[in-house]
Amino acid sequence: MSDPEARSYPLGPPDRLELDAGYAWLREHEPLARIAMPYGEPAWLVTRYEDVRTVLGDSRFGRAAAATRDPPRMYPEPVPGGITDLDPPEHTRMRRLIGTAFTARRVELLRPRAEGIADELLDRMVCEGPPADLVEAYAVPLPAVIICELLGVPYEDRPTFQTWADAYMTTTAIPLEEKTARLGELGAYFAGLVARRRETPSDDLISALTQARDERDGLSEEELIGFLMTLLAAGYETTAGQIANFAYALVSDPAQLLLVRGGKADVAGAVEELLRHVPVMATGSTFIPRYATEDVELSGGTVRAGEPVFAAFYAANRDPRVYADPERLDLTRPPRPHLAFGHGAHFCAGAALARMELQVALHALLRRLPGLRAAVADEELVWKSGMVVRGPVALPVTWELSM
Repeated sequence: MSDPEARSYPLGPPDRLELDAGYAWLREHEPLARIAMPYGEPAWLVTRYEDVRTVLGDSRFGRAAAATRDPPRMYPEPVPGGITDLDPPEHTRMRRLIGTAFTARRVELLRPRAEGIADELLDRMVCEGPPADLVEAYAVPLPAVIICELLGVPYEDRPTFQTWADAYMTTTAIPLEEKTARLGELGAYFAGLVARRRETPSDDLISALTQARDERDGLSEEELIGFLMTLLAAGYETTAGQIANFAYALVSDPAQLLLVRGGKADVAGAVEELLRHVPVMATGSTFIPRYATEDVELSGGTVRAGEPVFAAFYAANRDPRVYADPERLDLTRPPRPHLAFGHGAHFCAGAALARMELQVALHALLRRLPGLRAAVADEELVWKSGMVVRGPVALPVTWELSM
């Protein structure tokens, strides 16, 4: 059912790391805005910090209703989202399976390995000399190696499964038929890995999840395969995008870069501010709507039971009610909770892993490559289009080692 009052959404194509100015306008003047995506029913969009937290974290909003509705979406047909389509207790059951793999303690045990990978990649870059494409040489392989080792996926298969993972993360860059075909190939690939782990278990997440599915949790084979697909694609695509985006943000703002290099901003704090400020999603919100299970009052009006709502978490991350001078990147900003990893039951399961990888990547990059800067003019960079994750397709950089 169309709604003549609804705004066309997304608001506009992504522009580098800029957040569309329409989000700030809506946040101040229309915090509960009626929107329409290319397909599906109209929805609401919330842009204020407290409203976004409510939609993401309040049990009066859920995902299960989407299965019986015409959900707002980018494609003519709904694309299954796996674990993101579930509400507790089914969602809780699946999250429990990976809970032990992504705890802060277990992730910290991976930090030395991540540091070693970062140094190996930078050794290769230094040996080959500048300029180098930071995306292909560093941003992509660092999280890819880690997620492959964690899951138990052969890294040498990366050229193949990266094509499949790109299909998982596309919005309009790939036709729906091709996207569906590639996802089918990725599912078949994981089905083969699961079968092999049943015969010969290993010390990896595929083996652990397969054992849990077979012995304890009653996880269906389809759920298991979908879960692994999500972990692989989301487990490195978003982090790889943010490593490149963070590097671009810093070389584009030398004053902020000097704060970290000079020790006036610590790397962990810098990563949190970059997470707050830099939008990795192509839009300022997730493409996953939450449905109200009862009438809920939010800023600007009432969401009625059964209506879908999108949470613009990057607009929330720049809410002046929460952050002083929020449009400015400030690596010395006092820590405040942000929503880059979401909130509530669907809070990113891999947040601790992503944080660690981003800290390692940034620290090693600035330590090993003094004088890091862009090797081409900004207008020469080509940015991703039609993808869930934004970022440069390539990021040529140069550096001096004798500073």
